[in-house]
Amino acid sequence: MATVYDVAAYVLAKAGSMTAMKLQKLTYFAYGYHLAWEDRQLFPERFEAWANGPVAPALYDRHRGQYQLGRDAIRGNAAALDDGERESVDLVLEMMSPYTAHELSLMTHTEGPWVHARERAGAGALERSSEELDDTEIADYFGALTESTTA
Repeated sequence: MATVYDVAAYVLAKAGSMTAMKLQKLTYFAYGYHLAWEDRQLFPERFEAWANGPVAPALYDRHRGQYQLGRDAIRGNAAALDDGERESVDLVLEMMSPYTAHELSLMTHTEGPWVHARERAGAGALERSSEELDDTEIADYFGALTESTTA
């Protein structure tokens, strides 16, 4: 199984330079869709319901203080992803790369796992929260998105 660093390194290698926020959101979407499509985690690191959407704190620690991330910004092994992991990330990049970081962030705020985690934490709009997103909720949410696009 890959790590969040491996997936982030793969995303940067494939999509090129981007903001830290966009990397976080693309990594989240890749995680969610992979969980729905493959019925397994893309990586073991968790997402938390931060004010600006889902954030993997482990990844954040690697890019803290940086706005723009180049291809080599995250020390990870892009080659560590297996075929299914690469396929999931590639499909997400194809679908989601055209969106800005802000647009991707807004997509996470409408419904689903981030909203539920914020509610569990009792966190207001701009309040901090370290509430973890639940994998069952992530799988159900992205599974429903997948079904609605194939129906």
